[in-house]
Amino acid sequence: MLQDTIRPWIEATRPKTLPAAVIPVLVGTALAYEAGVVHWVPVLACLLFALLVQVGANFANDYADFEKGADTAARLGPRRAVASGAISVAAMRRGTFVVLVLAFACGMILVWWRGWELLPVGLLSLLFAWAYTGGPYPLAYHGLGDVFVFLFFGLVAVCGTYYVLVGKLTLFVLDAAVPVGLLATNILVVNNCRDIVTDERAGKHTLVVRYGRQFGRRQYGVVLAVAAAVPIIVGVYRERYWLAAASVVLLAGIPLWRTLCATRDGDVLNGVLARTAGLLLVFGVVWAGLLAFARG
Repeated sequence: MLQDTIRPWIEATRPKTLPAAVIPVLVGTALAYEAGVVHWVPVLACLLFALLVQVGANFANDYADFEKGADTAARLGPRRAVASGAISVAAMRRGTFVVLVLAFACGMILVWWRGWELLPVGLLSLLFAWAYTGGPYPLAYHGLGDVFVFLFFGLVAVCGTYYVLVGKLTLFVLDAAVPVGLLATNILVVNNCRDIVTDERAGKHTLVVRYGRQFGRRQYGVVLAVAAAVPIIVGVYRERYWLAAASVVLLAGIPLWRTLCATRDGDVLNGVLARTAGLLLVFGVVWAGLLAFARG
C-alpha cells in the first residue's frame, strides 16, 4: 500500500529533529524583522533549503551508517529505514540525491535574490550534509559531527538567513546564532551517548566514543549552561535586558541533563533526544520573539 511505502521515508527524515533546521531560519528572520527588512519569498526558500539539507543529511546517514556497520540490531535508537529493510541502500542513495538537488534549487533562488557570494556557502552546506557520514572522510566518524551541527545549524543558518534578507552581517546577529547552534548540538550529544556501544564497534569515533559517556554527559550540561548564559550576556552588553528572559526557558533542560546522567536505557534516551529537540523549538520561538522587537 502507498501508506506503507511512504511511512519509512517519513521516518527516515527524523521528524523530531527537524526543529534544528526550522529554528535557525526563524531566528534569522526575526533579526531581519528587527532591522526592518522581511521578504517572504526568500524566507520560504531559506526554510526549504535548511529542511532539505537536514533531510538529505539524515538520508545519507541512514544508508552510510548501515554500510559501515553502525546500524545493527544492537542499536538502541529508533529503527533505521535501510537497516530494517524498509528501504534499500540504492533507493536511499537516490532519495538523498533527489533531496540535495532540490536543496540546490532552493539555494539558487537565494543566489538569484541576494548574490553569487551565497553560492560557495550553499555548496559547502550540501557537501557537508553528504560528508557528515559519507565520502572518504565522514565527519561524524572522526569526532567532527558536533562542529558541523554547531556551524551549519547555528551560525551559518541564522547568519545566512539574515544576510539573504538584509545584505550584511553584524556581531549582534552572530551572537544571537550561538545558543541556537549549541542547543542543536545537544541533540547530537544525546544521540551519541545512546549509541556509544554500537558506534565504537563500527569505528565511529564520536567525541563520546573518544572520551567516554561521562564526557558526553558533561558536554550536554556545559553546552546547556553556555546557551543559557548567552541571552543574559547579550542582553546586558546591548542594554536590551529583556533578552535575558530567553534563558529562563532553558531551565527545562536541567531535568533532561539529569536524566541523561542517570540512565543508559535506549527508550529513555530516545525521549531525552526528542525533548531536547523540543527545548530547541520552544527556546527558538521565545528567542525569535524577543529578538524581533529588540530595537534599542
